[in-house]
Amino acid sequence: MKFPYYSKNALKALIPNILWHKVGSFLLAKITSDQRASIEERVSYYNKLTVAFAPKPEQQQFSTVAAFKKTRGWTYFFDIKDVVHFFDPDFSFNYINGDVTHVPNTPSFVKSRPIGSMNGNSVLLKLNKVRHFAFVKDKRKYQEKKDMVAWRGVGYQPHRQTVIKAFYNHPMCNIGQTKPCHGAPWEKEEMSKKEQLAYKFLLAIEGNDVATNLKWAMSSNSLVMMSRPKFETWFMEGRLQPGIHYVELKDDYSDLIEKVNYYLSHEDEALGIINNAHRWVDQFRDPQVERMISLLVAERYFELTRKTS
Repeated sequence: MKFPYYSKNALKALIPNILWHKVGSFLLAKITSDQRASIEERVSYYNKLTVAFAPKPEQQQFSTVAAFKKTRGWTYFFDIKDVVHFFDPDFSFNYINGDVTHVPNTPSFVKSRPIGSMNGNSVLLKLNKVRHFAFVKDKRKYQEKKDMVAWRGVGYQPHRQTVIKAFYNHPMCNIGQTKPCHGAPWEKEEMSKKEQLAYKFLLAIEGNDVATNLKWAMSSNSLVMMSRPKFETWFMEGRLQPGIHYVELKDDYSDLIEKVNYYLSHEDEALGIINNAHRWVDQFRDPQVERMISLLVAERYFELTRKTS
């Protein structure tokens, strides 16, 4: 997925912003009132701003649409530019790249934010999507999978260490840390997505912010198990319901084996949660709808900045 993503965005970067602005005006004009009504709930969830404000030039990550340049990873640059270049080149905005776990003082475009009611300054865009929004086509039925739990990932965060050390050698688990960890017994070989899909249960453990594997795991025919999420992205993790979209575990995952045994004995419940997870994922699959929502999120941001002009 990465080669076509980078190639396409590199070519887009050659097109002048003024041309994108004309295309953006055309696309926004094409959105019907019915379409706006059907997607307004998501727009309002991503962008909770209601009061006019002025972006702050003195902050490090500030730009106009015309002057926006790469300041960190290419994926953040491409994904932000893929939205803002549809607007007036003179419009200005604040943004924060990377894994964001705080709410900024100034309304800013971000990939992630803490879950809660006081996160309005964190305006979510679909950023680093080539990594986070790579769904899978799982051809293996739940019933055909191993009666075990799988997880692989970087494990230096203390909360991940707790889970890894507790279950790396449990007979019902294939859990391990993939980065070098000085010969620790929980360091294990990497597992591809295809290999992990052979297991009935997939853990989704938050890292610096959200669990990167959550999106593709919920698109699989395996049952996702995790503690209640503390951060959210475009995937709206804050709206996921335990027992409906995933199996909720304690923060220290100490009830993992108990929950695994329960769902092994209650297959219908497991299949129901998996089906609900698939329906949740489906709302992110339409590129045209995703584009409209992104434009409306940014439009609301820029409209509020215009009111201060």
